[in-house]
Amino acid sequence: MSDHSGIVYSTAEGMDYPAHEKTYKSFVKLGTILAATAAIVIALLAICLT
Repeated sequence: MSDHSGIVYSTAEGMDYPAHEKTYKSFVKLGTILAATAAIVIALLAICLT
């Protein structure tokens, strides 16, 4: 059987943490913009359709 002792991330080679953090921040910013856009569209629909 294989040894399944667990994944050790701190010793993984080739991990570019600044790039990961930049991607995460971009993802959060995009999600915020999309959520705000959806809220504006819903508000405009509520105003125009009443």
